Amino acid sequence: MGYEIERGGENGCARCVLRVGPEHLNRHGILHGGVAAMLLDVACGNTAGAMFDAGDPPLVLTVSLSTQFVAPARAGQVVATGRPAGGGARLAYVTGELRDDRDRLIATAAGVFKRGPKDRAG
Repeated sequence: MGYEIERGGENGCARCVLRVGPEHLNRHGILHGGVAAMLLDVACGNTAGAMFDAGDPPLVLTVSLSTQFVAPARAGQVVATGRPAGGGARLAYVTGELRDDRDRLIATAAGVFKRGPKDRAG
């Protein structure tokens, strides 16, 4: 997809940055909703991993991700940011925002992420 992940932000927030190209647009010329949701899932999932262990984030599995689309994005750069919202030893609750390069809100998300096994192979 061509995104970049930035980990270790303030309060463990992770960011997922994408330069929007023609391959990310739907037939109406706007950012495809599936791409927006994927960016939010990546940012929120990486945030959840840092909530469990910032030094060595474990594999996390998305239990649920609710996405709300607010405005269209057409070109330029978009940034998804995950923010810790709570949790415990096995589940992390994370919220997310997707914004364009003019800081306009494109979409929001709320997700639940489960800590995976320490052995990433299984």
